[in-house]
Amino acid sequence: MNKFLAFICFFFLGNAFVSAQTADEIIDKHIAALGGKDKLTSIKSVVMEGKVSSQGMEFPMTTTIVNNKGFRLDFAVMGMNAWIIMRPDSGWTFMPFQGQTKPEPIPMDQIKEGIDQLDLSGNLLDYKSKGHTVEYLGLDDVEGTECHKLKVTSKSGKLTYYLIDPTSYYIVKTVSKQKFGGKEFDAETKFSNYKEVEGGLVFPYTVESMNGPVDMTKITINSDIQETLFKP
Repeated sequence: MNKFLAFICFFFLGNAFVSAQTADEIIDKHIAALGGKDKLTSIKSVVMEGKVSSQGMEFPMTTTIVNNKGFRLDFAVMGMNAWIIMRPDSGWTFMPFQGQTKPEPIPMDQIKEGIDQLDLSGNLLDYKSKGHTVEYLGLDDVEGTECHKLKVTSKSGKLTYYLIDPTSYYIVKTVSKQKFGGKEFDAETKFSNYKEVEGGLVFPYTVESMNGPVDMTKITINSDIQETLFKP
């Protein structure tokens, strides 16, 4: 009986250890592929300039992020300038092409959904100290390539699946559980066209979501950003 119990304990606990170890090994290779832990943790701000293609239209956009402090997306539609601002405890939108005449607050539940975007080092780096959990789910097909699949539950409870290429160890797709209008749905995002930027860091220059593809033209690291940019 004792041997049987020992076997059962080893089967469950041992498998859990192997799963965690495998997840950590994949994450370590992913972090190294992006430039390494030291470089990732040195990022204080990022400015990404590019263009969005949606519903047959193409318009410019600029995303500005200060690590764990603020996120701002500026874009122009039909000649009208619009923006989205998000901070850890608040956020606003201004979209005149939708009839808005003044900034409107973002509901707190949506702030919690998007708060991870403020972490420029990403959810995988030092995930344990950030309060996130990661589970390795084996391999899953992404356009003909068997990719490593990680299940990540953030500290806030948000669930995201990361698909990581087995050769480059870049993230090629994420699938996150999101809520809108009281309903939950899967939001899929694809990442490609990875390039090295200043300081030896690697970023995806093409991001595709249900809103359409975004093609980056310029990514700037650690420029001086005024925090007033994150006020309505």
